[in-house]
Amino acid sequence: MARRIGSAPRTLTIAFSAIGGVALLFIVLPLVQLYALQSPSGIVRAAGDGSVRASIALSVEAALATALLAGAAGVPLGYLLARHPFRGRSLVEGIVDVPLAVPHTVVGIALLLVFGRTGIVGAPVEAWTGLRFWGTAAGVIVAMLYVSMPYAVDTSRQAFAAIDSELESVSRTLGAGPWRTFARVTLPLCWRSIVAGMTMSGARALSEFGAIVILAYYPMTAPVKIYDLFLQGGLNDSAAAAVLFLSVALVMFVVLRLLTNRREAL
Repeated sequence: MARRIGSAPRTLTIAFSAIGGVALLFIVLPLVQLYALQSPSGIVRAAGDGSVRASIALSVEAALATALLAGAAGVPLGYLLARHPFRGRSLVEGIVDVPLAVPHTVVGIALLLVFGRTGIVGAPVEAWTGLRFWGTAAGVIVAMLYVSMPYAVDTSRQAFAAIDSELESVSRTLGAGPWRTFARVTLPLCWRSIVAGMTMSGARALSEFGAIVILAYYPMTAPVKIYDLFLQGGLNDSAAAAVLFLSVALVMFVVLRLLTNRREAL
């Protein structure tokens, strides 16, 4: 049942509408300007560049893989944080949110020390399996996953915490085991929030630059490619590619908002 939203006082509505309008203009104006100054021929030329298309495709594919991995690892952790009190839980919650506060160039350096050619994980993994993280798509996904994991964990934790635990208790008293209760009761009540968190993880992964450019750089994701075009050809060459990539990112963001709004309306 949808929660009723009360009306705000008129004076607050007017003042906050003005402030909110400025905030929205601050967000929208650079994007509108970016689209407005691009000629159709420039966008077509950028779309015809195979390296630009490949970078956007890599970003999308890696972001989708990251969203799935974030869900696979983040949902169980979110459930534990929501339902099982334990000593040090606040510390764990703080650790989960660390990637949101650490500069992403710092993240890239830290990941390089772990997953690079001489890293404590990268070196033995490459020796045993041949899998490299430095300069590969695997490194791109590792960098994306590190910076986007908090969204999947925090969203699922909040969703699990909002469920009445009595519903799960009833399922258990009727003979369902913990796994069946989780699959038949808990997940159906939380799946929209979980999907929203995974979508947010994917959207955040799609836009990552700092950690990727240090850990992997090649193959180029769209943000790295746009930066490379800016260094080589200036603003005009990079802006058209930015419009193409931004369009993809906006589609993902709109999908996220639709999922979130639908969940809140229930």
